[in-house]
Amino acid sequence: MKLFNKPIFIIGMLFFVFGFVTWLGAVLIPYLRIACQLNDIAGYLVAFSFYISYAVMAIPAASVLRLTGYKKGMSIGLLIMAAGAALFIPAAFIRSYPLFLTGLFVQGTGLAILQTASNPYITILGPHESAARRISVMGICSGIASVIGPLLIGAVILQDADGVKARIATMSAAEKTIVLSDLAHRVIVPYLIIVVVLVFLAMLVFFSGLPEVDADAENETVASANNSKTSIFQFPHLLLGVCTLFLYVGVEVIAGDTIVNYASSQGISLSVARFFASCTQVCMLAGYIIGIIAIPKYISQVRALKISPVAGLLFAGIALFTNGLVSVTFIALLGLANSLIWPSIWPLAINGLGRFTKIGSSLLIIAIGGGAILPLVYGWLAHIARPQQAYWLVIPCYLSIWLYAKTGHKVGLSLKHSA
Repeated sequence: MKLFNKPIFIIGMLFFVFGFVTWLGAVLIPYLRIACQLNDIAGYLVAFSFYISYAVMAIPAASVLRLTGYKKGMSIGLLIMAAGAALFIPAAFIRSYPLFLTGLFVQGTGLAILQTASNPYITILGPHESAARRISVMGICSGIASVIGPLLIGAVILQDADGVKARIATMSAAEKTIVLSDLAHRVIVPYLIIVVVLVFLAMLVFFSGLPEVDADAENETVASANNSKTSIFQFPHLLLGVCTLFLYVGVEVIAGDTIVNYASSQGISLSVARFFASCTQVCMLAGYIIGIIAIPKYISQVRALKISPVAGLLFAGIALFTNGLVSVTFIALLGLANSLIWPSIWPLAINGLGRFTKIGSSLLIIAIGGGAILPLVYGWLAHIARPQQAYWLVIPCYLSIWLYAKTGHKVGLSLKHSA
């Protein structure tokens, strides 16, 4: 299987969409905190509403894919995302935070279907030993978009945000309402464009001739080995992978979605702080490129998974014990530490599942709910203590990821199927 072909190109386009939409939270959080006048905890409901949809909708997503297959399921996911993006338009007109959160939940629902289909799809499209390399290619597509998205949308919705904050502090209630309504309206045009693009991509995927793959018949050896298996819960390496992915996604979202507010708390203006969201994604992109070059030629995906959390512990430690630009820079560098964890966990966790691959993928998608829970915990810690001290939350998460790389991915797995 070549690294680049038509199916991989099409899936790469979908991962571009993942990156663009997913990492808008980094600029939406500070934007909605001003437009809807929110505190730290309420602001991080942006991440909660988006990522909790994965936990809620992952099993229904698997049911959709069983009925539709991968290709039609991807198109349905894109259309659902378009519907969620469209909700931002009435939300902006009436400045309704609950409606914004509903739109984010619906977008996450569409992404749950897309992720449930596309991650195993790209894994199965080639040899297992190079799966992390192919997912790293997808990560580059997602990473480029995750850099571009916050820059483009942030330039529109956070323009002169510091000035707006300063002005509304001295305004009457009526004047404040007018200014905040104008601020809320800034998302209308960008999200109209997002809706159009998502609908176009849904049609493109549907008529693309993208081939179906049968994960249930991944290979005869795995299928034979699983004849005695009656439940997904008989795969402990998968269940540990789900727990590990939950912690990882939480750490990844904390690094990406909190950095703008954290930089602001360190005395950096929002007009400058908004660029740090893209800096985090540039670091992730660099890691994906390293993965493509190094895996599996120079380093195994297991080795990559061992090194990554150690780097995360180092960078987080420096960020905790420094201040200002240095501290913020090392939070951005968590993107580099995080970059190879997702593409390494996925193939290890679904290794040897055979006919249980779809439901196993759904459980892994549920684990994306870590991006809902842990940032909310971070917001609570930042509210009762300080934003910097709240980053202690990532330390036990990285330690758990290292343990999965060391032994967890082999638990209950025969030598024949171990990575």
